[in-house]
Amino acid sequence: MQYIISKLIELLYTIPAVVIAISLHEAAHGLMSYKLGDPTPKKDGRLSLNPLKHFDPLGTLCLIFFHFGWAKPVMVNPYYYKNKKQGMVLVALAGPFMNFLIAFISIFSITLIAKLTLLNGLWIYLFFFLMYLATINIGLGIFNLVPVPPLDGSKVLGAILPSDKYFKYMQYEQYGMIILVILLFAGILDKPFSLASSSLTTIMQNISVFIINLF
Repeated sequence: MQYIISKLIELLYTIPAVVIAISLHEAAHGLMSYKLGDPTPKKDGRLSLNPLKHFDPLGTLCLIFFHFGWAKPVMVNPYYYKNKKQGMVLVALAGPFMNFLIAFISIFSITLIAKLTLLNGLWIYLFFFLMYLATINIGLGIFNLVPVPPLDGSKVLGAILPSDKYFKYMQYEQYGMIILVILLFAGILDKPFSLASSSLTTIMQNISVFIINLF
């Protein structure tokens, strides 16, 4: 019974963190493409912070239970960009960058709360929520940099590959989701993701401590 209660409490923290992470991740993609001259994301309603516009059912479940996953891809038209390859890289990186920014703000806030010894009352709930928010966003950001379609990393890789290599690479796009599911459920990504996540968390913590100690 205690185990069930602890899991329900964990979901109370995780679900809103997932909503924030996915909504801002996808809105960042759309906004970057829109700023580069592409009206497609705005027409499709992907500049919205409404999570229902962005959720991918399987990716959202993976994010809730594994702390890394994906959302419904934002459709963009690179022909509106002045520099197509550069534009695609910027659009692809905008989502993970937003997640890392949210994670840093969360970790900075956690560090500040601990520094001010505010771990009582409602502050303790905020503290734990920020921990989940940081974890979810770091997981989403790192996972989406994996160069497997339809993740953002595949678009970055595609933009820097020579044209002939790019078309060969995209021949396997249809198998991307199958590959991702196998990697996730086989646990192949667990160790490298855990290492990347812990390293990035440590870096953010050290920067936060450094900034706070300046004042």
